[in-house]
Amino acid sequence: MSPSDVPDTTAGINPPVPPHSPQSCIFCRIASGDVPCHAVYRSDRVLAFLDVHPVRPGHVLIIPRDHHAYFDDVPAATATEIMLLGQRMAPLMRSRFAAQKVAFFYTGTDIAHAHAHIVPMVEAGDVTSRRYIREETVTFQQVPRMPDDALAGIANVIVSALQG
Repeated sequence: MSPSDVPDTTAGINPPVPPHSPQSCIFCRIASGDVPCHAVYRSDRVLAFLDVHPVRPGHVLIIPRDHHAYFDDVPAATATEIMLLGQRMAPLMRSRFAAQKVAFFYTGTDIAHAHAHIVPMVEAGDVTSRRYIREETVTFQQVPRMPDDALAGIANVIVSALQG
């Protein structure tokens, strides 16, 4: 069977995306500077900033500056920059935040703008639902918002590490 004979199994997998406007996407508003963030890295293609609901201190989100609802819509050069930045941050996070390892995962479910999470992991369940379970009846609770002064301090640690 030649490659041209293989059916396209990806067509129609991604559900339709609601009409996009920069005002309707929080990450587009952050990328444009309309909504403040604690940025740790900026380039023409990507922006990295601290998650305001971190799993652990140092939890960073890396977004493409242009709107892409799905990971597979992100241009290769941008996706490569996101991955390389995640790899660059991982050893810095392990040393600065006493993490055994650093998780890297791409999402776009809660916010329809593809984004990567870089999470210093202290416990094995840090990036699983177990981190959010508070009762045996599986009641989920959002991680509390970290105060801005704490976010600013953590952002400074990461910015300094990236520059050093």
